Amino acid sequence: MTNLKSRPRNPLELAWWTLKIGLGVGPIVTGIDKYFNKLTDWSMYLSPLATKILPVSATFFMRTVGVVEILAGILVLSRWTRIGSYLVMAWLLAIAVNLLTTGMFYDLAMRDVEIALGAFALSQLSILHEDNVLRPNVEAPSTLVTPR
Repeated sequence: MTNLKSRPRNPLELAWWTLKIGLGVGPIVTGIDKYFNKLTDWSMYLSPLATKILPVSATFFMRTVGVVEILAGILVLSRWTRIGSYLVMAWLLAIAVNLLTTGMFYDLAMRDVEIALGAFALSQLSILHEDNVLRPNVEAPSTLVTPR
């Protein structure tokens, strides 16, 4: 049996995995919920400006949003984590702009900006992961993290 305390851990790798799983699963869950509205009524977050401009109903638009969120989450969880994290970041910033134009939900807009920063951090950590800097027992091109 492996003793977890004796196994060296790279804090950057742990951060990468935490962000990868959180920013992968989160969009999938909320994307699926766009079809069921169990977490919330998602259409209430759609800006009145957007509802005037959109040529489709709010429900249809939110379900389309759900598909994009599911795909973004799948990308983050796949080997294309960096691309997926950039997509999640851009998507969250677009959601924040939409929330600001509602004239309310400023707290949620701020939260989405903060999560977008986490997605950006994941994209940057993914560069290191792709270069094998974060993975233990793999020859890395640089010694960013030294063992204790």
